[in-house]
Amino acid sequence: NEHSSVPSPTNNKSPHSFKYIKTMKTVLSLLLLALAVVSTSAFGGYTPVLSTPLKAPRVASRGNNMEMRARVCDLLGKRPNRQARVVTFSHKRIKKVQHVNLQWKRFYSEGLGRKVKLRLSTKAIKTVNKYGSIDAAAKKFDVDLSKF
Repeated sequence: NEHSSVPSPTNNKSPHSFKYIKTMKTVLSLLLLALAVVSTSAFGGYTPVLSTPLKAPRVASRGNNMEMRARVCDLLGKRPNRQARVVTFSHKRIKKVQHVNLQWKRFYSEGLGRKVKLRLSTKAIKTVNKYGSIDAAAKKFDVDLSKF
């Protein structure tokens, strides 16, 4: 039975020998372990979350104080409406943002003795005109004008 074409488990030259299978299982398990370690360190590892964002140091420059601000009215606190939808002719509903009509406006504050530059909605500009001065409107809506 030595010349049969069917390999036997006792024949060490056979690719299906027990020693060969055991070695392959060990190599595959090590590769799987290495893959798990690499994927965990790449995707699921610890990433520190800062409680306070890092701020870049301010560089003194003439008039160029670019700072990203939210599109919010400084007096009334009006924000963009993110709940709006457009309904098309085929009745598809598409999300859309309705922005506040914000304008940069300078007012003279008698309380501070200087001009303050505010980003106000057009509704807030009408409100300031109704109250007569920016100081009265700021007092009504609890806004600290010294920050502007």
